[in-house]
Amino acid sequence: MTRSLLTRIPAPVRFGALIAVALTAAACGSSGSSSSTGAQSGASAASSAMVITTKAGSAGTFLTNGSGRTVYLWAKDGMGSSACSGACTALWPPVTTAGSPTASGSAKASDLGTITRSDGTKQVTYDGHPLYYYAGDSSAGQTNGQGTDSFGAKWWLVAPAGTSITTSGGGTTPSAPASSAGGGWS
Repeated sequence: MTRSLLTRIPAPVRFGALIAVALTAAACGSSGSSSSTGAQSGASAASSAMVITTKAGSAGTFLTNGSGRTVYLWAKDGMGSSACSGACTALWPPVTTAGSPTASGSAKASDLGTITRSDGTKQVTYDGHPLYYYAGDSSAGQTNGQGTDSFGAKWWLVAPAGTSITTSGGGTTPSAPASSAGGGWS
C-alpha cells in the first residue's frame, strides 16, 4: 500500500505549515475591532465617521465627503427614508458611516443625521435627505450625476442649505482632472 501524502511530508515542513496556518488564522480571526483607512466602495459601510464638507464648482457650492467625492440627493426619496435599493445602489451607492457624521466647510453639523437601511448600514442624511455617490464620478469634485434621471426621478447636487441644486454644471471637475484609473473613495 502507498503511504498517505501527509506522512510523506517531512515533520519539520508539516510543523512549519501548521505554524503558518495558525498565524494566518489569528490575524484573520481577531475578535477586537479595527479601523481601515484603505479605499472602499460607496456601498460598503464606512470604517469611521463620515465627514461631509463643501466644494465650489460651476453649479455653485455643493456637498462632498471628506475626500472631495460629490454626494447627491434623489428626488424620489422621502424625508428620512431611502427608496433606492437593489440595482439602484449599484449606480448610486449610499453614503454610509460607522459613527456620527461630522461637518466641515460650509456644511452644517445640525443638518447631518443618519437612517438605518434594510441591510443594517447607517446612511448619512443632510437636512433629512439620504445622500448617495454616483458610480460615474471617478475623481474628487466630479459632478457627472448632476440632473441625471434614473430609477424614476432626478438626482441633484446638495447645497449647504440642504436644498437640491437644479442648475447645470454636471460633468465638471472643479479641483482635479478626470482620472481614467477610477480610484477608491472613503
